[in-house]
Amino acid sequence: MGSFKSEYTESPSYKKTLYTVKPSVYIVGAGPGDPDLLTVKAQKLLAVADVILFADSLVPEQILELCRKDAEIIRTANQTLEEILAIMIDRVRSQHKSLVRLHSGDPSLYSAIHEQMHLLREANIPFEVIPGISAFQAAAAKLKVELTVPGLVQTIILTRISGRTEVPAAEELATLAAHQASLCLYLSAGHVENAQAKLLEHYPAETLIAICFRIGWPDEKIRVVPLNQMAECTHQEKLIRTTLYIISPALSTATGRSRLYHPEHSHIFRSSDHEIQDTA
Repeated sequence: MGSFKSEYTESPSYKKTLYTVKPSVYIVGAGPGDPDLLTVKAQKLLAVADVILFADSLVPEQILELCRKDAEIIRTANQTLEEILAIMIDRVRSQHKSLVRLHSGDPSLYSAIHEQMHLLREANIPFEVIPGISAFQAAAAKLKVELTVPGLVQTIILTRISGRTEVPAAEELATLAAHQASLCLYLSAGHVENAQAKLLEHYPAETLIAICFRIGWPDEKIRVVPLNQMAECTHQEKLIRTTLYIISPALSTATGRSRLYHPEHSHIFRSSDHEIQDTA
């Protein structure tokens, strides 16, 4: 799909790397909102692509500043999948252009690319997927927490509550909450009372949760409250869309220590003192 082409300037110590693309669709994760969280590959693609299909209701306008000045920018908030697909096929097959389909967050999560990829395959249109930072990762960084703390929690669950899109019965929130893992709840602010009730079936009421609104945007909000105040806080802050909830024992002040950097732990790159003495 894409390939790197290197060019040297007059100074041999300076190397300029260009990114060349073929007529293809590049499904690019734009991250949660902060343009600085784009991957290097995403930035390079935006800088050279002929066409940008821009999910303007979910991706910040500032990201367009990275695009070619003469790139065709097409806003897709009011378009259907069929209309978007028709543009992809026309620009790639008929006009032999490179096209970036810019999604918020990471394309592997709640981005509706499954059906896009299926239709692109059916149409024999080449495509590539470029991952992005997800909101749960950006939120953990803002909160300055690790969601997998040794001796406390070692599992992360990414899910949502049933709404217009049904969740399979085996993945109902109460079932997943029984694990008491670090649970990242997407797309659920409109059903927050129901979500809180299901979570309280398994998590203690005093479990700290983080309510993260529009992470990475200028108007982001982060509130950390006990689980039994989840719905009340959501309503007080008037949060509906683009809200992520993190329910996790890791938000407490409890600490744990990884074995990876423990002085008694040995692995392929580091032997314990005992092993070093034995081999001396």
